[in-house]
Amino acid sequence: MTLTEAHHDALVELLNIGFGRAGAALSTLTGQRVLLEVPEVAIHPVAQLDASLGRVAASKVASVHQVFSGPVGGDALLILDPVAASTLKELLTDEPALPLELDTSSREVLTEVGNIVLNACIGTFGNLLNVPIAFSVPDIDVASLRSVMERMIAGGDAMRYALVVTAGFRLRDAEVTGYVVIVLTVQSLTRLLLALEQWIEREHSR
Repeated sequence: MTLTEAHHDALVELLNIGFGRAGAALSTLTGQRVLLEVPEVAIHPVAQLDASLGRVAASKVASVHQVFSGPVGGDALLILDPVAASTLKELLTDEPALPLELDTSSREVLTEVGNIVLNACIGTFGNLLNVPIAFSVPDIDVASLRSVMERMIAGGDAMRYALVVTAGFRLRDAEVTGYVVIVLTVQSLTRLLLALEQWIEREHSR
């Protein structure tokens, strides 16, 4: 399953709206200007996720995981490599960057960042596509990307797709890259693309 050019452009537009809201929420939380940019959106079978995230696949990552449910349901993750996780924590808290074996403070900060980013991203889909979505409480883990993905899909449908969004955090003249990964079953992805097409039609008819 692939994204058409129209799907891609619409997703980027929706995600930019969501990430704009996330940046505003993070700015309010931290008292400093935070911008979030969406430079890339792609879709891959979950089995190919390692290859698509090659830069972080070989190392441990910090991943904030949140389950969402409704007509479109699945798993959403914010994935940060060791440098991104440490730098983001330092920039947001004014505390020294720490190794990826996160302390309690780091876990709280990064979980809140993930909660804001993932809720803004998935919530924007729900609001603009008229799809009701419920969220679980997010959790954070430090492990290899392969371990994170294997635990998440264990016992579930084997055929799943991952919508991968490359997210650029900009704050204090620094740039940090993270990845939002939204894992969907074929059924949920089909519903999302259908809702997206309906949104495109509504926008074009205005």
